[in-house]
Amino acid sequence: MNQQSYVYPVISVIIPTYNSEKTIRHTIESVLQQNFSDFELIIINDGSTDSTLEVISHFQDSRIKVFSFDNAGGNVSRNRGLKQAIAEFVSFLDADDLWTPDKLESQLNALKANPQVAVAYSWTDYIDEQGKFLLSGTHITANGNVYEQLLVSNFLENGSNPLIRREALVELGGFDESLTAAQDWDMWLRLAQNFNFIAVPRVQILYRISANSLSTNLARQEKASLQLLDKACSTNTQDLNHLRKKSLTNLYKYLTCKALQQPFNRKKGLAAARFLWKYIFNDSSRFHHTNLKLKLLFKIALIIIFPSSVSTALLTHI
Repeated sequence: MNQQSYVYPVISVIIPTYNSEKTIRHTIESVLQQNFSDFELIIINDGSTDSTLEVISHFQDSRIKVFSFDNAGGNVSRNRGLKQAIAEFVSFLDADDLWTPDKLESQLNALKANPQVAVAYSWTDYIDEQGKFLLSGTHITANGNVYEQLLVSNFLENGSNPLIRREALVELGGFDESLTAAQDWDMWLRLAQNFNFIAVPRVQILYRISANSLSTNLARQEKASLQLLDKACSTNTQDLNHLRKKSLTNLYKYLTCKALQQPFNRKKGLAAARFLWKYIFNDSSRFHHTNLKLKLLFKIALIIIFPSSVSTALLTHI
């Protein structure tokens, strides 16, 4: 087939994967089962040492393209996938997350109906390692210039969410490879600083929570998020300090709750205590929501005082 007759796909889906043998099959299936089928699926194997590549090889679909590299991390892998992408629109998907079948179609329709918009995003719900529903996401709907709202809280919630015009990603130089976490939030903020967003108000991303996921490395997440906020506030022409305080409140509330998820141990309890203090310190309405804060403090006390087996048994019934 010569180049003149080649028809480019409409969407490039990029999956970075590292040792994802337990989840990658279901993730790929959720892409191949999309109602909209005119896409290429770019899988960036980030130096996997398990059977990830073997699982991928069982799929016989001409839309799948696999590229293997030495391990370099998720943000580098996303940028490597972006360099391979040829479609007008791009969507990233982590190797343990899932999409509902209407995800690409709905977001593409939103972007085509709104040519002034560069990013379409949907709502997220959370699932466990077995794929069972855990809890609902924030389900926020914000359109147009969403920068300030996104700075206060990453309401896109994860890197598996939006469909983006590729030219916008290329213009911004892709993901910041210096960040060890929160790369998706940083990317969405830089997009929001330059382009409009549109919401598809339906749950279309199923984000998997597991004990080994990057989001469970709380110290790394805190450091990267603070680095991100410092960069956002220093590079913006507006004074964003009032929003930074709100963002820190949300960040430390989130980190406190994450530290109080199973498995329980004293180290996580101490981390939760530190996060709770920073949550209260940054919260301008610190005397509101006292029931939540007291409940968090009670959980922390149980985890710190009792052995993990005892605290697990006690907290399971609370």
